[in-house]
Amino acid sequence: MMELRSRILVFATLLALGLGGGPALGERQTPRPEPFKEARMDMLDAIRDSTRDTADYTGSTRLAARVLEAMASVPRHAFVGEELQSRAYVNSALPITHGQTISQPFIVALMTDFLSPQPEHVVLEVGTGSGYQAAVLSGLVEHIYSIEIIAGLSESAGRVLNELGYDNISLRVGDGYAGWPERAPFDSIIVTAAAPHIPAPLVEQLKPGGRMIIPVDNGRGFQQLILVEKKADGSTRERDVLPVRFVPLTGER
Repeated sequence: MMELRSRILVFATLLALGLGGGPALGERQTPRPEPFKEARMDMLDAIRDSTRDTADYTGSTRLAARVLEAMASVPRHAFVGEELQSRAYVNSALPITHGQTISQPFIVALMTDFLSPQPEHVVLEVGTGSGYQAAVLSGLVEHIYSIEIIAGLSESAGRVLNELGYDNISLRVGDGYAGWPERAPFDSIIVTAAAPHIPAPLVEQLKPGGRMIIPVDNGRGFQQLILVEKKADGSTRERDVLPVRFVPLTGER
């Protein structure tokens, strides 16, 4: 009888500590539903559709599987305001603070794919914005150095990235036109704001064999996404990828 009382006392103590409420032996716990899981899958389908629809421009009919996996893994809803979270996985650009935008998921995926990111790569991003593009790259490369000219944006992006546990992204407030020379050269460079021309400092900071993807104003009312490939001799080859629309690059021109 004393042994039974002891068992009851131990069980009651576990309950009081919150340790005795697990499932019974053989009982399965119902997993918590993943937030926005269905919306994320719909976003991936929309990215695939857009890839096929723009293949005549880009020459790309399919994005790398690991790029799509990275897109699926990043909680895009964490990078927009609460009032827009229900639309976070729609395949369109959305407004963020300071008059800026978070890019359309298809464009993020396409630009990422054109960088051909590898696990050992070090990447420069010009235009941190919400931090979403850096988060997508985080699982694909060794390190990202990201520059944002708007201090408030850099601070808010840093908070979100830190809360989500991304630990291979370095942020700086500054003029991205000049790049990040003390961390150069870079395996690839991604520019997420439209420049009037391809900045010479960024080309200089790109490794031979490296790639840069950048939207450039064509002077006729729209922009062209351009892939810049740097050859072993330091010369470059440029290729038009797709007509796009980005917020303008500010700072030195």
